[in-house]
Amino acid sequence: MEWSVNDSGPRFTVSFLDNDGKLKPSKLVTDNIENSIPDISVSRDEQPGRIIVELDGVTSFAHVVRSDDKWWIHFQGRIYVTNMHEPGSKNSSLSEGSLSAPMPGTILDVLVKSGQRVRQGQTLLVMEAMKMEHRIQAPKAGEVIAVHFETGDRVDMGANLVEIGE
Repeated sequence: MEWSVNDSGPRFTVSFLDNDGKLKPSKLVTDNIENSIPDISVSRDEQPGRIIVELDGVTSFAHVVRSDDKWWIHFQGRIYVTNMHEPGSKNSSLSEGSLSAPMPGTILDVLVKSGQRVRQGQTLLVMEAMKMEHRIQAPKAGEVIAVHFETGDRVDMGANLVEIGE
């Protein structure tokens, strides 16, 4: 999954480590260059739409709302809008036929196998991340070239889950 802070800004990818529900960035890449990462971790809060952010040892809350592929984040009196870019979207550095994990999680169900034909929008697998189920769907019709994980496997954000060809 690629992200940008505004529609015209550079795209970046982030890898996370999951430590008992606390997500901590482990790698931040922009334009094929690895960047330094601040001391930050994020975890779910009991209140819907709110997350707990620990930044440089200070704990505070952020309010988060998703609208389509935009995430609106209200943190420390400022509003940030981040854009989520699906693999294969314009200017994507990932190959068009690959599907990556939107965040760290566990594969709950694999619904396709290599060699199978799929239609656009068909659910390929289901994963659990941050106590929510995410259905990974085919962005286009085609043939499944590879399925890289099985039910029960843990995956990192950005891990290539399924590849689809023509």
